Amino acid sequence: MHETSVIDCDMHVLEPATLWLDYLEPGFRSRAIRIERNALGEEQLIIGDKVVLERGLAGLGGVHRNRAELFSGKLTYAQGSPPAAYDPAARQTLLDEWNVRASVTFPTIGILPFPTDDQALASAYCRAYNTWLAEFAQSVPGRIIPIATVNWFDVESAILELDRCLRLGFRGLFVPPETIGGRSPSHPDFNPLWQRLTDAGLPGCLHVIVRFSGAASPFAAWREAQPAPGTLFGFGLGATGQLMPAIAAMVLDGFFDRFPRQKLVAVEAGCGFAAYLMDRMDEKWRVMSSLGNPLAMPPSDYIRRNCYFVAEPEERTIGAMLDLVGEDNILWGSDFPHIDASMDAPEQIRASLSALSPERQQRVLGANAARVFRFP
Repeated sequence: MHETSVIDCDMHVLEPATLWLDYLEPGFRSRAIRIERNALGEEQLIIGDKVVLERGLAGLGGVHRNRAELFSGKLTYAQGSPPAAYDPAARQTLLDEWNVRASVTFPTIGILPFPTDDQALASAYCRAYNTWLAEFAQSVPGRIIPIATVNWFDVESAILELDRCLRLGFRGLFVPPETIGGRSPSHPDFNPLWQRLTDAGLPGCLHVIVRFSGAASPFAAWREAQPAPGTLFGFGLGATGQLMPAIAAMVLDGFFDRFPRQKLVAVEAGCGFAAYLMDRMDEKWRVMSSLGNPLAMPPSDYIRRNCYFVAEPEERTIGAMLDLVGEDNILWGSDFPHIDASMDAPEQIRASLSALSPERQQRVLGANAARVFRFP
């Protein structure tokens, strides 16, 4: 049995290798996202006509595997994919075992930037994924909270696709935590997307993309420096390296003055950075606001009013963030089934919250998420 109040706000699917071959419109199918083997017999992920990842595709998942094996090249993408990552019945079983009511669900391959200038193709990739995810969610009613993916480089097609997803019952929109052709996600060009979300009362979700370009580019030189800081550097700092500048830019450019009711959820970077970001921006705003950024109120007020943060299961600062950011603003997520997640995430988050009042525990475990995603 599951607890009706518990919602995991960061679960992923590992898309079936044939998803885009099966779901793309026929005119695009020859350029489907796919997994093939190279001349050496190694798996490679191909998007359009470009190889974007070679060997180690098992590392796109792997929560149930020995981590060292995942990048050895010996395991396949399929072997790194637990059934609950792609099969809705298995997902429902896992949620029941975890005592979790529902999962807010994001892509894995589909969250990667598409290395193509063919915007019609990129938009078709998004439509195919969303159609598959809608079927996934409908297979286990009430257990999946689907998040739409659209092509932000083609606003007109993105609007049409978001409208379709909202009709299908999607509960939010993936927002890239980086610039889009030199434009912030809060650029006026994207107002029609935000207006639809605002009208629906649904959030934009700034979800981490695991790479060091875009917003995280200041970290790239350190990642490549000698002596090398290793894999942990990327997993440790890549997330906040993307989400902190994205949130700060959207607050400081007046986005939340233009869209005062819009909700923004920060996913897969934890919650502990929120109060630091609030204090840092407030201090500089008080001293330097005469030089620009004519906001209606201090930056921290926008974060308290409009922004929500998905805590990691073992974070120690959740109680402090409830105090400093707001009792309505903290959610939690497991990041299942990715390599840096844990199958013990439900027990970990309950342990992390155990010293808090029952009301606060309930808020973080699911009550806040139910309000943010308008989940009954």
